[in-house]
Amino acid sequence: MDRRKLEALFINYDMPMVHACIQGDMGRIETWKEESVMASIGDFCFLAGYPVPELVERAKAPILVPCDKRWGEQIEAVLGKRAVFFTRYATRRTPERFDRHKLYAFTRAMPKDFAIMPIDKEIYFILKEREWSQDLCGCFTSGEDFQERGLGFVVTQGGLPVAGAASYAVCEGAVEIEIDTRPDFRRQGLAAACGAKLILECLERELYPGWDAHDRRSLALAQKLGYQLERPYSAYWVERK
Repeated sequence: MDRRKLEALFINYDMPMVHACIQGDMGRIETWKEESVMASIGDFCFLAGYPVPELVERAKAPILVPCDKRWGEQIEAVLGKRAVFFTRYATRRTPERFDRHKLYAFTRAMPKDFAIMPIDKEIYFILKEREWSQDLCGCFTSGEDFQERGLGFVVTQGGLPVAGAASYAVCEGAVEIEIDTRPDFRRQGLAAACGAKLILECLERELYPGWDAHDRRSLALAQKLGYQLERPYSAYWVERK
C-alpha cells in the first residue's frame, strides 16, 4: 500500500507510533491482500482495513488496537478469552497552548537529592537492563540508534536512574512519549519532572510530544502536564501462550 492509503486507513489513530510505521522509521507494516493492514511497533499492533483472522494470528505484541468494532469482534473470535478488553486514552494539545512556565516549575519541584539528566549511551544500557525501564528506549535497535534518533531524560539519585521520560517512537515532526518510574520511587513528582523536561525539549526542537495514555493514572499525569483528553478508545491485552 502507498503512504496515502495507509494514512487514510489509520485516520482514527493520528499518533506518532502509527506514523513511525507508515513512514518506515520504526516498526513495520504488514498487509493482507491489499485490503487489510497491521502496523506493529514495540508492544502494539494496530489493525485497520477489512478485518481478517490472518493478521490477528500474526500479531505478536501484547496490545492489539482495532480500528473499529469489526476488528474487535475478529480479535475476540480468534483469541477468545486470551484477549482482554480495556480502554486507552488519546490526548491532544496544540504546541502553543502548553504552559511552559508551569512545565518548567515541574522540573524544579523535586527533592534536593534528585537530578534530571539526558539519556546518553551509558544510561541507555542501564535502562535496558532494568525491568521497570525497558520500555523507555525499547523500540530502538541500539544505544547508537537512540543517540541518533531518540530523545529522553531520566531522574537520577546517586547517579542511578529512578524515573524516565523518553521517545517510545519517532516520526517526522513528532515523538511518542513513554514515562516510567521505579515502583519504590513513585508519587514523588519524578514522572512529572522528567515528563515536563521532555515536553519542553520537544517544543524547543519543534517536535510534537505525543502522549497516548495506557490507563487513567497516565491520563491524569498527561492532564497535569497540560494535555486534554481527545477520546477514549478500545484495545485488547493479549495473554501469550
